[in-house]
Amino acid sequence: MRNFLTSLLGTLAGLVLFFGAAGLCVILFFAALAASKHTQATSTVEKGSYLVFNLDVNISDAPAPFGSAEVIESLRTGESGVRTLQTRDVVRALEQASKDPAIAGLYLEGSLQPMGYGTGIATLREVRQAIASFEKSGKPVIGYLESTDFRDYYLVSAASQVWLDPYTDISLKGLSSMPLFYSGTLEKLGVGVQVTRVGKFKSAVEPFVRTQMSPEAREQLQVMLDDLWTHLKTDIATSRGIDPTVIQKLADDVGLVSADLAVAQKLATRKLYQDEVLQELKTRTGRTGSKESYKRADLAGYIKRLPAEASAVTPGPRIDRTDARIAIVYAEGAIVDGSGAPDEVGGDRYADELRRLREDVNVKAIVLRVNSPGGSAIASEHIQRELRLAKKAKPVVVSMGSYAASGGYWISAYGDRIFAEKTTITGSIGVFGLFFNFEKLSQTIGLSVDGVKTARRADMLTASRPKTDEELAVFQTTVDFIYDEFVSKVAEGRGLTPAKVREIGEGRVWTGSDALKLGLVDEIGTLGMAVEWAARKAGVQGAPRIEEYPRKRGFEDFLAEALAGMGQADARSQSVFESWIQKLKSEVRSLGSYNDPRGVYARLPVQIGLQ
Repeated sequence: MRNFLTSLLGTLAGLVLFFGAAGLCVILFFAALAASKHTQATSTVEKGSYLVFNLDVNISDAPAPFGSAEVIESLRTGESGVRTLQTRDVVRALEQASKDPAIAGLYLEGSLQPMGYGTGIATLREVRQAIASFEKSGKPVIGYLESTDFRDYYLVSAASQVWLDPYTDISLKGLSSMPLFYSGTLEKLGVGVQVTRVGKFKSAVEPFVRTQMSPEAREQLQVMLDDLWTHLKTDIATSRGIDPTVIQKLADDVGLVSADLAVAQKLATRKLYQDEVLQELKTRTGRTGSKESYKRADLAGYIKRLPAEASAVTPGPRIDRTDARIAIVYAEGAIVDGSGAPDEVGGDRYADELRRLREDVNVKAIVLRVNSPGGSAIASEHIQRELRLAKKAKPVVVSMGSYAASGGYWISAYGDRIFAEKTTITGSIGVFGLFFNFEKLSQTIGLSVDGVKTARRADMLTASRPKTDEELAVFQTTVDFIYDEFVSKVAEGRGLTPAKVREIGEGRVWTGSDALKLGLVDEIGTLGMAVEWAARKAGVQGAPRIEEYPRKRGFEDFLAEALAGMGQADARSQSVFESWIQKLKSEVRSLGSYNDPRGVYARLPVQIGLQ
């Protein structure tokens, strides 16, 4: 029997090793395949080619990690996963292509695939400005839409020619925000919620304690959406040579604009089937009648061809250099205590990196790119502390992306100069505490809690019972203290009086254009403008080298992601019901970022997206 068991265990161990090695070989194969695609992409662009911007991507501020997501998604489904492109890479590639004699024009196709905090409103506006700049170079820009949401049309509307499939509609419904409210569900489940907060507009706690928006939350959200919508429809109207009132009327009366109506109202220029588009592109690139495809260069491959000095990422471990460098630090995602996940802004992890950059004499300036709704107040302070120290040694410039609110503004406040987009969502200077308890749920399922303690407050952080009024008062004192600190830091960083900060605070959310009027930001501008300003401030002559953080991850991270990524759904094939479930899952997942050790947060109440 012992020999049998030994043999069986040996066989099982051999099988495990075999399949593990086989799995690793498969992963390596796909990694090699991705590398071969990279090699192919770097080949010379044929003269007269159109640069093709396939919008089937997520556009992220931070550098994309090692391309494991695509490989794993291909392994799981046999189809291509959602590719992530970096905003800065896209903008630089479009700028380079506009001057490249081999590139004859720009062609946009596909439909954007937002993920996380990527492809936000401010990001789209920055990319759209780059498309418009390309068009001003004198080269044609063609956009073709077969199925679209507002994001797609907003980008493509900057093209000189907008072509539509005859059976497509343009989504022109305007903006809406429909947050979920959990209080009824939590009550049915027996989960109690208690809150402490400062700021009548600090509505991030409302989904847990209300069934609908408060008047204050409704007011600020309406004002903000109206401002965003004004900027977006003005951008479209300017590009299409029409009055913004035409867009507003279509949004009010129609919502989904047919191809015929779009052409009639000058939102688009032509209706074409895809085969007609391909023939037109063949003609434009000198291949009329050829069996070959039109001359093209894919944007993702073109980005990899950018000259080394325009390639933003310094891969691998840090190498000390004697030349001047500008460090761009991407704070993208919720701000959390500790190190955080790769898609989060971990207070300890970012503080450590900022300390390294502060002490590196070759780093002449730091540009903090913020795309965050905030989060842990303690983590935000740890990051800001390092930025305040860095500011004493070198310029610290802030560039705001789609979000820089609550904790996202906390870490921005001391910038020597703060840049934002008109459509950046910022402000939300307020603080709240959020406390769950499972007393009623425990009783329902027969779970009981008992114990002993040495002081009356020893169990005040327990989730097994509600907080007493006295305990809530203690937490409210903490929230009040942190809010006072928030106000004083913004006042000091921005050169405002505390009274003025309190007036524009109260948790109120502002757009970038409003923030400029209020003195919360200094200038409307892009990340590129922030980098240029930082270089001038630091006295750097010529084009500085750029170092970006977070860095691209290595192969060991790829293997870890391989295991974690197997169960991810393909966002492009979701039904309406699946999309709703995905939204719910995303909301529930965000609860995991509520990890401040004292339960105190400076976080945006709602994430705004385009649909």
